[in-house]
Amino acid sequence: MFKDITIGQYIEGNSFIHKMDARVKILLSLIYIVILFLISTPVAYALVFLLTAFLVWLSKLPVKYIIKGLKPMLYILIFTSILNLFMTGGGDVLWTCPFLPSLKITEQGLKTAILMVLRLSLLVVVTSLLTLTTSPLMLTDGIEKLLKPFEIIKVPAHEIAMMMTIAIRFIPTLSEETEKIIKAQTARGADFESGNILKRAKAMIPLLVPLFISAFRRADDLAVAMDSRCYHGGKNRTRMKQMKMTWRDGVAAIVLVLASVLLLAI
Repeated sequence: MFKDITIGQYIEGNSFIHKMDARVKILLSLIYIVILFLISTPVAYALVFLLTAFLVWLSKLPVKYIIKGLKPMLYILIFTSILNLFMTGGGDVLWTCPFLPSLKITEQGLKTAILMVLRLSLLVVVTSLLTLTTSPLMLTDGIEKLLKPFEIIKVPAHEIAMMMTIAIRFIPTLSEETEKIIKAQTARGADFESGNILKRAKAMIPLLVPLFISAFRRADDLAVAMDSRCYHGGKNRTRMKQMKMTWRDGVAAIVLVLASVLLLAI
């Protein structure tokens, strides 16, 4: 399951989205997420789904690879759908539990559950597209540039950008490390699948301890590497590749703004 995580990975490419400015991609992703949580009608969700499918096609990334990134979210999606299914009232009653009459599935609950699952799935896909088509270095520079104006109120733009990028970058690394530890512990007789919830939680202790040790070791190695290269933050730091906005960024911004107005109007 952990090897299916796509957030934080980068695939080099030459697509329209790959060539866009990192700052524009970050801003448009934030606008997309806001719109995703503002819409509520099935028609609007259908249009957002088509827009997302178009973005995936535009990125020239394998569709199977994008869908694979949803696998780690499967349990969260199931839990969210069940929670909305039984906790949301309104509309006609579709099903009533014979053993617990207060437990019902209503028409509104079913609609809310479907829309919530779709919303979370689209959110993961777009977030994955951002990291898959933007290198960690450009992502750091983009976040730093966007936070630069807030330095007036003493916001450490460079430090925040660096921490966010390192956190995103190490998601797939720690996922691979977790997969290796699980295989090693399973070979030694550890059982992570059988038993009740308490037994499974107890079985996770031999997994969490080496994972935390490995994470701290990697953090220490990274700190030593940065220190040995005389890294002292963003002060007087130059960049080999300067970010420049092109016609692609203008077209993408206009299209998303028009799509946002249309979606909010529906």
